[in-house]
Amino acid sequence: MSTTVSTEAPAKAGRAASAPRPPRERVPHKRALLAFLGPFLILFILFYIVPIAYALYQSFFKIERQGAFGPPKQVFGGLTQYALVFSNGDFWSSIGRVLAFFFASVPLQLGLALVFALLLDSPVLKGAKFFRLSFFAPYAVPGVIAALMWGFLYAPSLSPFTALAERVDFLGPKLVLYSIANIVIWVYTGYNMLIIYSALKAIPEELFEAARVDGAGQFRIAWSIKIPIVMPAIILTGVFSIIGTLQLFNEPTVMRTLTGSVSNSYTPNMVVYATSNVPNYNLSAAFSVVLALATCLLSFLFLKLTQKQAFA
Repeated sequence: MSTTVSTEAPAKAGRAASAPRPPRERVPHKRALLAFLGPFLILFILFYIVPIAYALYQSFFKIERQGAFGPPKQVFGGLTQYALVFSNGDFWSSIGRVLAFFFASVPLQLGLALVFALLLDSPVLKGAKFFRLSFFAPYAVPGVIAALMWGFLYAPSLSPFTALAERVDFLGPKLVLYSIANIVIWVYTGYNMLIIYSALKAIPEELFEAARVDGAGQFRIAWSIKIPIVMPAIILTGVFSIIGTLQLFNEPTVMRTLTGSVSNSYTPNMVVYATSNVPNYNLSAAFSVVLALATCLLSFLFLKLTQKQAFA
């Protein structure tokens, strides 16, 4: 008895499978994209691009007067303002001061943020929701309010810890930089912690289960798995810290009302503000442009030095 197998059906199925599908009609989304991106682009151009362009434009002019009491007249000055910037000792002293502030504040700030994020992501910690809110709560306090609050704690005549404040001169010229750094650490550690914690929550749970099967403990998992994977988030917080450090303004300005150790040229932004109050808008614009370029340069160098760890 012989059996005949028909090959017609498979052949038809093969031709049907290999037949090209009709192209899908593309639905135009240009209007939707403009509707969603339009408000952001308008605000970005008005409050970011336009001020930068205007500051760059103003930095190439200078004020001249006819005689001692003649009316001021704005004329093109070329690179005159930038020559004044690079010869201004107070401005470059303020740059050095905020760089010292960076090394005094940022390593401890990011280290605490990483430790807090690892604790929140660890099954060992109980009450993670409470601690997550507690760590993040200081960031909800405006910088001016935080500076006033800590300034009262530093001042011997106002502090509830009078004995400590009288023995340690927190507002003196030797410690005021670290006192300001303490305020910034208190405020921004929770913000950086939240960025790192979000990166930790994106790690697949299967990696941790495989590590536990191999006998790894919580410390080994954190050191060998979690920290290398969230390194891009840590580097991102480092870039934010560089930008924030060079833009330091609120905290030292408030502390200046409490101590004479903080001058009106203590940070680069304070130099810009004091110069604009003279008023010398052209020079303050040149200060702003140089400060922006310095911020971009330092951020770029930081990324170049750390990109191997970030994308390893």
